[in-house]
Amino acid sequence: MQIENLGQLDRKMTLEFARADLAKARDNRLVKLGKTMKVAGFRPGKVPKNMVEKQYGMQVDFELQFDKASEMFYDIAQKEAIKLAGQPRLDPKSELEADKIVFDAYFEVLPEIKMGDFSKAEVTKYATDISDAQIDRALDVLRKQQVHYFARGEAGSHGDGGANIAAQAGDQVVIDFVGKVDGVEFTGGKAENFEYVLGEGRMLPEFEEASLGLKAGDSKTFPLSFPADYHGKDVAGKTAEFVITVKSVNWPHLPAIDEAFALSLGVTEGGVLKMREEIKENLERETKRRITSLLKGEVMDKLNSLCELDVPKALLSQEQERLVESARQDLIQRGIPNAKEAPIPPEMFAEQALKRVRLGLILSDLVKQQNLAVTADQIKAEIDEQAATYEDPKEVVRWFYSNPSRLKDVENLVLEDNVIKYFTSQAKVIDKAVSFEELSKLN
Repeated sequence: MQIENLGQLDRKMTLEFARADLAKARDNRLVKLGKTMKVAGFRPGKVPKNMVEKQYGMQVDFELQFDKASEMFYDIAQKEAIKLAGQPRLDPKSELEADKIVFDAYFEVLPEIKMGDFSKAEVTKYATDISDAQIDRALDVLRKQQVHYFARGEAGSHGDGGANIAAQAGDQVVIDFVGKVDGVEFTGGKAENFEYVLGEGRMLPEFEEASLGLKAGDSKTFPLSFPADYHGKDVAGKTAEFVITVKSVNWPHLPAIDEAFALSLGVTEGGVLKMREEIKENLERETKRRITSLLKGEVMDKLNSLCELDVPKALLSQEQERLVESARQDLIQRGIPNAKEAPIPPEMFAEQALKRVRLGLILSDLVKQQNLAVTADQIKAEIDEQAATYEDPKEVVRWFYSNPSRLKDVENLVLEDNVIKYFTSQAKVIDKAVSFEELSKLN
């Protein structure tokens, strides 16, 4: 056995063994095949040995020799503590009938990773406080989710929406409309009892502007220019003439922030005060996740740029194939026609695969060097923290522990936290206070 260095990570191992060493296994394999071999004129299991040999001899030699070479390769790799980056490619160099069988095994080894000086790196850790204003804005969103619309001018238990019965921003309007280009109606340009809310941006701006100020029963004719990139190709870049007729104008009634509203959100005790406390806790959890995600992204980018390593081609190819399959499954789940056969070039994932493989190798090496492996207590603490946000924490804990893949996801999450904590203990961390809104806009 000899190992040749063919490049940075490429190696070749030459394997040799005597064909006679396989004689016993060869005879046993042929006897087993002979028991199931069917030949006219012979009972099962009674086919002459020479006929079995003629039918299966070369196949058995081929299989046994490859199996022996593979077994030898992995035994040597384990004995020599070779860090394999993938499976070997076995190339036979001798004839099947040769007394001495020779194989060349081509393989890649994992790279040596040169860790950079983490103390020279700078990362930003954001911080924000949840104010009463943020809680109020969250409450406003929750109220809008329970909005009810009432016809303007018609009095009811919630009022009449005021004296002005014309359509205003925030109102729901129900209209009939018809659009024409050069005097001809176009596909999708006509509808009856079409409803939308003014100001939500669902319609083109000119359409919404034309609707503002109209009352139930009013009609209006106006021009509308479609953008060049409009999804309707027949009218993209063209100007249409629309006629709209308002069927009804409905004003929005938002629920009052009271105990009944708190109860509708699942707050059974403590009323409005407890509801605000829970909203603040949820916002703080959201903020914590966002801050952690931003810090993680920056740490991973710094690790990628600070560390030097060669990337094994085998791992890169495997990651590209995995990303292709993931993309295909996404297309299938979205109901895209012929998604199973759709051509997805692996090359389109080359950059993403390279980054993921590099980071995987760097993290693996760093975890071993700095003893950052995840403990059972850390996994339990993370699961308990996630479960605490649910109504039945014990059931959530059971759900996590009942599935190995879910536990693996938690382990990976905690492992990343360990890496982040170590890196930030070495690097320069710049603390930066931002508003909740600013935090949500950061990439």
